[in-house]
Amino acid sequence: MASYQIAFVALIMAVQALAQYHQAPAYHQAPAYHHEEEYYAPPKYEFEYAVKDDHTYDIKSQKESREGDYVKGYYSLLQPDGKTRIVEYTSDKKTGFLANVRYEGEGKPYAPAPKYAAAPSYSAPSYSAPSYSAPKYAAAPSYSAPKYAAAPSYSAPSYSAPKYASSGYSSASISTPHFTYKH
Repeated sequence: MASYQIAFVALIMAVQALAQYHQAPAYHQAPAYHHEEEYYAPPKYEFEYAVKDDHTYDIKSQKESREGDYVKGYYSLLQPDGKTRIVEYTSDKKTGFLANVRYEGEGKPYAPAPKYAAAPSYSAPSYSAPSYSAPKYAAAPSYSAPKYAAAPSYSAPSYSAPKYASSGYSSASISTPHFTYKH
């Protein structure tokens, strides 16, 4: 009877578990990828700068503009010989890069830097190492060992073993019960 009750309870629990079971979600095919051409506006910019540093003779300038594939500009700089180099340029897909280089001003002949006499040489000074003598210490003081009085002598106490009274039982009078088991 108990086994029928256990089976009935197990059946009820299985039915409840199935009632709570949810199906897995269905997956659909991903949408197809559609590549859209990206539109870029044609490049267009314009810039200009100039540097004039009389201390370092860094004198230069540049100006450039671009619209689509067409670039136009110029740059100029003061060269070490004193002439100014000016480069005007254009660039496009049809003709490529074209540059027109021209110079302004008179160039100065190259003059090498003046030669200076070698610096005088000095010999390193010589030093003798200082000498030190070991320090002198006074003799260490001497001490005599302390003298103690002789230790007192003690005699160990003596005890007699206690005497026990006889209980009146003999070891032969003790019996153990015997048991038999039936299967």
